[in-house]
Amino acid sequence: MPTSLTRPPLPVELPPADSRAERPLRLLIAGAVVLPIAIFVVAAWISYNQHIVEARDRLERTVAAMHEHAVKVFETFEISERYLEEVFDNVSDDSIRLNEPDYSERLRNFIRSLPQLRDLWVIDRNGRPLVSGTIYPMPRDLDLSDRDYFRVHRLGDTQTFISEVIGARVGDSSFFAITRKRLSEGKFNGVYLVSIAPEYFTRYYSELPRSDLTVAGLVRADGALLARYPATLEMGARLPPHSPMMAGIANNPERGTVAGSSFFETVERILSYRKLPMHDAYVYAALDMSAIRDLWMRNMAQHLVFGLPATLVMFGLGLMTLRHTRRELVAYAQLQEETAKRQATEQALRQAQKMEAVGRLTGGIAHDFNNLLTAIIGNAELALRRLDGADERVGRSLNAIRQASLRSATLVQRLLAFSRQHPQEVKTVDINRLVQDMSELLHRSIGEAVTIETVLASGLWKTAIDPNQLENAVLNLAVNARDAMPGGGRLTIETSNAYLDEAYVGRAGGDVKPGQFVMVAVSDTGVGMTAEVRDKAFEPFFTTKPTGAGSGLGLSMVYGFVKQSDGHVQIYSEPGQGTSIKLYFPRLADEKAFPTRDAVEAPPMPSGERHTEYILLVEDDDDVGRFVADALSDIGYRIVRAGTAAEGLEILRKQPDIDMLLTDVVLPGGMNGRELSVEAHKIRPNLPVLFATGYTRNAIIHHGRLDANVELLVKPFTTEALARKVRQVLDARAT
Repeated sequence: MPTSLTRPPLPVELPPADSRAERPLRLLIAGAVVLPIAIFVVAAWISYNQHIVEARDRLERTVAAMHEHAVKVFETFEISERYLEEVFDNVSDDSIRLNEPDYSERLRNFIRSLPQLRDLWVIDRNGRPLVSGTIYPMPRDLDLSDRDYFRVHRLGDTQTFISEVIGARVGDSSFFAITRKRLSEGKFNGVYLVSIAPEYFTRYYSELPRSDLTVAGLVRADGALLARYPATLEMGARLPPHSPMMAGIANNPERGTVAGSSFFETVERILSYRKLPMHDAYVYAALDMSAIRDLWMRNMAQHLVFGLPATLVMFGLGLMTLRHTRRELVAYAQLQEETAKRQATEQALRQAQKMEAVGRLTGGIAHDFNNLLTAIIGNAELALRRLDGADERVGRSLNAIRQASLRSATLVQRLLAFSRQHPQEVKTVDINRLVQDMSELLHRSIGEAVTIETVLASGLWKTAIDPNQLENAVLNLAVNARDAMPGGGRLTIETSNAYLDEAYVGRAGGDVKPGQFVMVAVSDTGVGMTAEVRDKAFEPFFTTKPTGAGSGLGLSMVYGFVKQSDGHVQIYSEPGQGTSIKLYFPRLADEKAFPTRDAVEAPPMPSGERHTEYILLVEDDDDVGRFVADALSDIGYRIVRAGTAAEGLEILRKQPDIDMLLTDVVLPGGMNGRELSVEAHKIRPNLPVLFATGYTRNAIIHHGRLDANVELLVKPFTTEALARKVRQVLDARAT
């Protein structure tokens, strides 16, 4: 069979390895491998640093919270020290031993509600404990003179000292102490000791989120550990100077964040610390680096699961979102701050406008209204005196008119006090003595259902105020407290010296200035106030009492009086927890700048005696002038009247036997009472002058205070007040 002729297959020719067709492919493949790896490495590095930063931020926030907690707790320690100083200041050791049961009970009651306190001790100059709040009777053979805190105070000038954790010699417990030097006549007389439970801090640290810390503690500036969580170390443990935290404190004494190996567990950690103000102690928190790495590796594993491209996108979007959110948060915070400032400004403006409106309204009606009330009260009293019991029903009606007029006068005076326009007769006042003198009046006004206690501070500063206004304020607060305790309770009146610093003034707002003040606090155990009621408590005519049971001007009067005295008032109240109202009055630097409260005693009301002095009465209101003339004539005074200042001067020139000038402040004809007194003294330099007014702003009263050496009778007044004041002025001239 014929054979077929075929060609052999041609060999296949492969392209060269470096051909242009494969080079881009290899580059693409290499790029597809290298670029994701590079992106992942960069993302991992960024993520790791972010975890470190976030861990530092969490630590710093945690330390900030611990710092705030420690500051508040240490404030209770300072209060405890001050309490010890107040209780045992100028108390001899023998007196303390003699009254140990009472003192021990007081200390026990004080620490009962403070779990952070282990005990309070008073130690004498020889290291022998005198009294404590938990140990009674105190072992007399117990010697504490070898304790560090005792030696520090005895041998040095240290005022406050924080001890390391030590074991108690009485009882099975450990504690660290804050001590203060006890002085007597400027010399060392022992130690006041506040014993503190380390487990109180440990318990608080154990409740912090475990994701934010591994270790937390409280350490003294020299490295002595005061409290630590977890509590795995022995008592008296101390950080050496070369440890990371102590090295950080040496470089940055106030606050900082360091990294390094823990001295006790040899574990690598990040640690943040912060110093307590006024104390050589620090709070700190640490987080293990292994915990941070574990969290970082878990997050990176999630990136691997979803792929490197998704990780890159999510990271970029997350970063942009974070930056955008941070910008929005900053803008929102600025907006909130601006809104708060604006609201505070608007509220202050509304209050000022309200005060101005009430002041104008009150001032506008005060002069004429008080003249009317003077005539009504005076004529009612004259009619009562001349009635001689002829008709009992007429007497009751006149008495009702008089009482209603007096209540009306009180309302006007309270409105003037709220609007800071009530004339004040400022004197140097010892508030302790004023409160003591009010004891009988308070018991009579409050009743037997309420127990009255007074806590008067020793060495209380003097202040310059109107004592009568302060008595009215305390009485108003006491009556309000009684009404808040319908079932009975306890009313406490407390005095103390106080210093309002700039931080407090900034929080309180208003027009009070930082400085030294005398504080009067009136506290009750009544029903308390809600926040809404507390915010409106000082507003005029605001009251929670039933209709007819209160005018709503009592607290308003207190507010106006305190502000007119350049003071400050604050309400502390919670529903069911009672109310405490604190009044702050500026300390008087020069006690001789004003007369003392008892410098001029009012004479007794004239009873039946006749007087022959010649009085010039200048009063433009016929009703008031007629009442004053009749009331003084009934006592025996000789009265000559004038309607204007010019008429009064003419009479004074013609009649040299005038013994006193009694003049209204607001007079017609272009000359007021003060100007009349100046012209009168040109004619008669030693002529005594008594002013009478229902309201005046600038004639004899400036900045709400009566001018020096001015005698004033405030309208409306009773015949008794008129007779007493006239006699006082005339007798003062004779003296």
